[in-house]
Amino acid sequence: MKLFCAELGQQYDTYTFGYANYCEKEGGDSLTSIYESGYLPYSGAPEAHNLFYMARSIRVLLRDFELSSENRRIAKKFDGRFTKERVPFAQFSYDDDFYSLFLTYFAQRHGDAMPRRRLDHILASGLVTNTLIYHSAGKPVAYVLEIAEGSMAHFWYSCYDLALAQQSLGLWLMLDALRDAKARGLEYYYLGTLYGKKALYKANFKPLQWWDGGEWNNNSTILKKRVKEDDVRTTILVDRLKETYRLF
Repeated sequence: MKLFCAELGQQYDTYTFGYANYCEKEGGDSLTSIYESGYLPYSGAPEAHNLFYMARSIRVLLRDFELSSENRRIAKKFDGRFTKERVPFAQFSYDDDFYSLFLTYFAQRHGDAMPRRRLDHILASGLVTNTLIYHSAGKPVAYVLEIAEGSMAHFWYSCYDLALAQQSLGLWLMLDALRDAKARGLEYYYLGTLYGKKALYKANFKPLQWWDGGEWNNNSTILKKRVKEDDVRTTILVDRLKETYRLF
């Protein structure tokens, strides 16, 4: 794998100099080693291929994963309500139902973060290995795009019928994916990044590890402190690599 940095910004008075860390997947590289090194797949620009970024990502150690009281509360809401298909991505037909649900979900939850062009870029990335499809009364109500290799998997993107949003369906989808991954004998399940108080729901899964920039950390107290401080530790700068991209 090719590791490199892109300059971000500086505060010279305190000798603080920021760089964004990237990884380019090369032939023969395993996704397992890339994720283990703290990187996640980047999908924010059409020029980005086989590009991964370093961030405060999180993963669950499945060997010791057990449902918490909050997990059980969420499970009771949705267990048994849907039929689920796990479809290898090579056999998945992304039809109008898929596009409609996915794009509507992101437009209403995240604004213009997921235009059709970006979704097509994700689908063509070659990274997605499985699609989880949840049906109710014969109608798809949720999709999960999963990346899996060896003993790890990543809950990359999901969408669902927003009529179920207030019942915490999004949290249940993660919970169901974790249970399924443990049953399949996987070692780690990655849940993306954890920044900001709105993302703290991901910390409901135990045992949780988070990437601190140098290693996987088990200290949940430090993690929650950092998450609570995220709102005041932001930057308006874009690193110099992304300045060369046409961002979605």
